[in-house]
Amino acid sequence: MTNLPSQLPPLTWLRAFEESARHLNFTRAAAELNMTQSAVSQHVRSLEAFLGRDLFIRKTRVLELTEDGANYLPGIREAFGLIAASTQAFTGGATGQILNVQCNMAFSVFWLAPRLYRLYARHPGLVLNIVTPIWDPERHATHAALEIRFGRAEEISDTAERLPADNFYPVCAPGYQDGEFDLATATLFDCAGTTGTWDAWFAANGREFGRAGEVNLVSTYVIAITGALNGAGITMAHDTLVRDLLKLGQLVRPFTGMAPLNEGYFLLPPSPHTTTPASEAFLKWIREEVAESH
Repeated sequence: MTNLPSQLPPLTWLRAFEESARHLNFTRAAAELNMTQSAVSQHVRSLEAFLGRDLFIRKTRVLELTEDGANYLPGIREAFGLIAASTQAFTGGATGQILNVQCNMAFSVFWLAPRLYRLYARHPGLVLNIVTPIWDPERHATHAALEIRFGRAEEISDTAERLPADNFYPVCAPGYQDGEFDLATATLFDCAGTTGTWDAWFAANGREFGRAGEVNLVSTYVIAITGALNGAGITMAHDTLVRDLLKLGQLVRPFTGMAPLNEGYFLLPPSPHTTTPASEAFLKWIREEVAESH
């Protein structure tokens, strides 16, 4: 009888190959696997040596599957899918109802949380664990089944699904400055690390901004928008975060003019072999909610 295990490469080599093929980038595969880039590259080279075939053409900053790699990949993905399905069946499906989600903090507070009641009404057995890192989301994403990340397209994985694009503009509470809205004396807020700033808004509207050194900087839109809601000043914000608050009359746009936001929100779904009933339910629900809200 053939000793089957001796004919199988280590699972870590196969995982490194599958993730590298999905991202076509060793660095992004390493982030997904919580490994170093060099370790992923070495696992793939070990697998190629085991098979006696090259699986990738290595180019600057990008990979390309060889014909052998493209032929090998579907079987590996199918095998991982069978392992995931068997594990779920063995555990009775309990793990399929728990979902770890890493989500941008402002998106969680102003868009996701107000809609969660509809998700739970549709899927009462679903359990969410939501993590909201402000900085370095790559480091915190290890145990998340899926992510909703804020950033520029070139900074996000190729597998990400971009949510609808936003415009940015100033917002404040209706009664701020007794409704007079004087930019020369208003307290102004910007979210650090973004391009949708007061300076950019003035430039997009053909004007010069003379108060650059007087703008209050915060690390998350949660602080700036909550401050604006409570009459602290005027903040720059964008559609996804304030559309609902504007409709409810809790915020107003004190000035006309808007500009397209360079950054956006991206949905990073789980890899095909790690999907569960919970992740499938959440993805279907959020895509429908995003379509309706826009």
